[in-house]
Amino acid sequence: MPTSDARRELMGRIRGRDTRPEMLLRQCVWALGLRYRLQHRIGRTRPDMVFIAAKLAVFVDGCFWHGCPLHSTKPKNNRDFWDQKLSRNVVRDAEQTQWLESQGWRVLRIWEHEIDASPADCALRIAVMLGKVSG
Repeated sequence: MPTSDARRELMGRIRGRDTRPEMLLRQCVWALGLRYRLQHRIGRTRPDMVFIAAKLAVFVDGCFWHGCPLHSTKPKNNRDFWDQKLSRNVVRDAEQTQWLESQGWRVLRIWEHEIDASPADCALRIAVMLGKVSG
């Protein structure tokens, strides 16, 4: 088990934006000729990609941090802290989605593992929602 200093360093390397899945998805979306805003604030939330004219907000959700039903795991150490933290993330995701939809936005949440499997398919889902290609 790493020391607290080593753990702090490991956790400090975790990125909140420009993650590998986000970058893969952006590259494929850009290649389709779709243009977007990054981290554009809408109310109190900042989706990973925003298509303002179409009112589409796209979130790239990491399996660990957002409670993926297929891949989510919980750390064995400090279990109470992680249970609260990860559960709160899931609740906040649902609240953000509900709020955005109440404001007339469409919300697309894409799991990290979906992008890993096929970033092109995920980009195509965005294009379909934007009406740029038929689904």
